[in-house]
Amino acid sequence: MREGLRKLLEIEPGIEVAGSAQNGADALALLSRTPPAEHPHVALVDARMPVMDGVELVSRLRTEYPDIAPVILTTFDDDDYIFGGLRAGAKGHLLKDTPPDELVSAIRRVARGETVLGGAATERLVAAVREGAVPRTGPSPDEPPCGLTGREYEIALLVGSGATNREIARRLHITEGTAKNHISSCLRKLGLRDRTQLAVWVTRHR
Repeated sequence: MREGLRKLLEIEPGIEVAGSAQNGADALALLSRTPPAEHPHVALVDARMPVMDGVELVSRLRTEYPDIAPVILTTFDDDDYIFGGLRAGAKGHLLKDTPPDELVSAIRRVARGETVLGGAATERLVAAVREGAVPRTGPSPDEPPCGLTGREYEIALLVGSGATNREIARRLHITEGTAKNHISSCLRKLGLRDRTQLAVWVTRHR
């Protein structure tokens, strides 16, 4: 995916690819070795990455490199990635199936200081405004310091109650694939083997 994006953007006039990294930690390491004058204006950030996910990277960029405008680029249209990314400082949210011309246009707009949202993100934001509040993301103060996002912890609790992926998806208005990916992320972060161990973990830490 990274190489495809690189080849796509390198042929666009006025756009130069400053570098690429396989996860958030590598991205920060790359920036630390790069002279400030060569820092990028825009960063395309995958939401789900090993070592450091996209929302955390966006937050670090806002703090350590405020002149870089991050855009969350992901296959997921889940609230945690949309609102969590925007709260962390992202200047946009786009799905990976965004047509190339729209992606290039979005990069140029973000470089000019605009904020860009794909159709799915716009619909979620409009729905949240209509309901009177943007959904909260991230763990609440009484949740264990386990490194899970608010949505991941919510899904872990549902797994602990015996809910299937289909039931989780229906209850949270997400796809089964998104639910499965969140569960995989929970298992990875907690060092667990399967959803049975996750259910046991929930029972112990509820």
